[in-house]
Amino acid sequence: MGTVNAIFRIGSQFAARFPLQGEDPGAVLQQLQAESDAAAKLVGRTRFPTPEPVAIGSPGPGYGLPWSVQTWLPGVVATGRDPGDSAGFARDLAEFVAGVRMISTGGKNFEGPGRGGVIALHDEWMQMCFERSAGLLDVPRLRQVWAQMRELPRGSDVDVTSHRDLIPGNMLVSGEGRLAGVLDAGGLGPADPALDLVGAWHLLDAAARKVFRESLRPDELQWQRGRAWAFQQAMGLVWYYANSNPAMSRVGRRTLDRLLADSS
Repeated sequence: MGTVNAIFRIGSQFAARFPLQGEDPGAVLQQLQAESDAAAKLVGRTRFPTPEPVAIGSPGPGYGLPWSVQTWLPGVVATGRDPGDSAGFARDLAEFVAGVRMISTGGKNFEGPGRGGVIALHDEWMQMCFERSAGLLDVPRLRQVWAQMRELPRGSDVDVTSHRDLIPGNMLVSGEGRLAGVLDAGGLGPADPALDLVGAWHLLDAAARKVFRESLRPDELQWQRGRAWAFQQAMGLVWYYANSNPAMSRVGRRTLDRLLADSS
């Protein structure tokens, strides 16, 4: 079970994905088609496997919304096999991010309310996170961190193609601790190039994070914006999944711990 879709394996090659949110079949169909188109753009563009869209199913008895089928990727997600201390994984992650950036944006720029645009526009969301995190986290300290992060300028960076959700649950790890595949490419699109740096804190401990940074070589401002995007996402993970998905909530806590300890 994912956080957005209920996922069922079909034999050894495919997976069916049933959206957990949405009521309007037309709107869900439009969303699934957009995700399918985005995921198709990533297939074969790096040496790391990503799911390939196969089909979109129609509503029927027992499930009243459209659903999708994609190829199944074998492996263990990073929530179950922690790559945090793997320098090899860090280099793989940097290679993947760099490869995704090479995909043309088609002249498009970031659109929508999600992560990847202007950091300061997430103040309302962060205020909700701080309120919901009372009793769970050191909210006064975290408010101070956000007050600094929200002031970070965009600088001269233009939007690049980004995966936009490089969290542990979307990363497959080999038995040797290397990147074996990347899931959930449906959000692929243009965004602040700092957005795909979030994996540095979601996935990596300090030593491996340094390897990732040295491999990808973002400038200081882009690196700091990456910290801000990781912070924005982690704050939501902690309280939102505290009861429904404790493992995801723990991912958020670990990311916050890394961010607070990271003086780089």
